[in-house]
Amino acid sequence: MTDYRENQKQEKKMLEREQFAPGPASGAQVQKQDGDKWTLILVRELRHSPEKVWLALTDPAQLREWAPFVTDGNLSTLGTVNLTWVGNPKPIETKVTRADAPKLLECGDIRWELQDVGSGTRLTLWHSIDRRFISWGAAGWHIAFDVLDRLLSGTPIGRIDGVEAMKFAGWQRLVGEYAKQFGVETPNPPPNAKGRS
Repeated sequence: MTDYRENQKQEKKMLEREQFAPGPASGAQVQKQDGDKWTLILVRELRHSPEKVWLALTDPAQLREWAPFVTDGNLSTLGTVNLTWVGNPKPIETKVTRADAPKLLECGDIRWELQDVGSGTRLTLWHSIDRRFISWGAAGWHIAFDVLDRLLSGTPIGRIDGVEAMKFAGWQRLVGEYAKQFGVETPNPPPNAKGRS
């Protein structure tokens, strides 16, 4: 009976994943700086407590379910961890410089702020990204936040990132919307990213 229930849960997760499409571009801005790096600022309102969101931002097992990287350590502790980003198999040594649960997390070139908004959490991400790919970064984090929200709601669909994210319905639309919003050209997808539309 347990195997049957597990199979049903997996089938439901796969169906929800296949039907997933990201919502419209929203809640993002960029801080344009000299040089190749710009700071993406993405804000998302989540219907979950700051404590629950904090755990999803810091616990390696939960990060594997939604984030575009995996880590070899818990991000709630100051110190050094290794982050392995999607598309880059080589771990990057990264310092957790602030971990003020459940309000502020700084790890490498990423900063997370969690603000209690009564019925949930306002999650704000700051991430330094190569300006040529800022709209891809916004689209990628947008999808990651959608997946995070589903995970926290108890209906996980599994991580969607990298080339896999580029194959999902609405990816090009989302990248185009963010590019227009930021006043940048839409980057061309790599040939292996062409997929469902």
